[in-house]
Amino acid sequence: MSVKIYGLTQCSTCVKARAWLELHDIAHQFQDYRAVPVAPGVLTKWAQALGGWEKLVNRASMTWRNLDASLKEPTTDAQWLDLIAQYPALIKRPVTVYADRSVSVGFNEKRYAEKFGVSA
Repeated sequence: MSVKIYGLTQCSTCVKARAWLELHDIAHQFQDYRAVPVAPGVLTKWAQALGGWEKLVNRASMTWRNLDASLKEPTTDAQWLDLIAQYPALIKRPVTVYADRSVSVGFNEKRYAEKFGVSA
């Protein structure tokens, strides 16, 4: 099964996810979305797959908390995309896209083990 991980190179959660995949010999690719931004259409598909932008954006992050209040109420896809383009660290990480095109955010050993059929 092929998997692609999107995140930030220095993010500790991304490092853990990648290490888990390597430990279990699961081939994967990694893309730092600050260095190589994700296309707006892909971000929109992720938000739809996850059940909305609120599931894709980390509202507990320092980046979110430091935003001007006027930016914290996006209502359209275009507004969300503009916000993420300006502040890519708002995306929860890592974003994992599986071979079956399903998407998850964050790293959870149990979820990865279930998804990849590995003993936890």
